[in-house]
Amino acid sequence: MSFRSLFSMPVVKAEDEEEELVDPQTALRESCQTKGHIESLYNKYQECNDRVNGRSKTTETCVEELFDYVAELDHCVAHSLFAKLK
Repeated sequence: MSFRSLFSMPVVKAEDEEEELVDPQTALRESCQTKGHIESLYNKYQECNDRVNGRSKTTETCVEELFDYVAELDHCVAHSLFAKLK
């Protein structure tokens, strides 16, 4: 007699048609990225990034541009994110 036959464990099967979980923040970030002001901040960050990557010796970083972009993006998302949380 095997161990499994002596002590049967309950088996839980997942439903095949479970809904895929979607992070609401990801969807909101995508919609906020197309707004004019945020898109221009992203373009400014990309220009800085291209400029820095195009040089071999530079002390310039794009931290300020990145922070400006991320702060505005998060500000846009914050307006509707918490209403979508359960």
